[in-house]
Amino acid sequence: MLRRPSPEHASAAAQLARARRPGRVRPFTVTGGRTGAQLHLGAERLVSAVDDAHCGRGLSPEEYAIYSACAASQSIAEIGAATGLPLGAVRVLVGDLAKAGRVVVHPAASEVSKVALLERVLDGLNRL
Repeated sequence: MLRRPSPEHASAAAQLARARRPGRVRPFTVTGGRTGAQLHLGAERLVSAVDDAHCGRGLSPEEYAIYSACAASQSIAEIGAATGLPLGAVRVLVGDLAKAGRVVVHPAASEVSKVALLERVLDGLNRL
């Protein structure tokens, strides 16, 4: 059976990530010198972990803390607060995890077509 990491495990992973980093590690060392994500990731974008038992293997402590925090859908800002990582580093690492297929970045509300939204509302009203 495939399962997501539990929220309790997410906080433990975040503590492990903080414990393994000395007090003043620059964010660019966590991201390998990169300062921008390949995806446009606003602070409000929702991210959720992929349901796969093996997705957490082979990740850095910071990546695993992010993956674990996404057991329930979280915004980029919430992930940053939960892991204690700077927002820019979270964006880069979430972009890496999304590219690897380990997390799903949900579309922002502004990216959903207005026509599609109105059709869904109309379908819902017709079902009433």
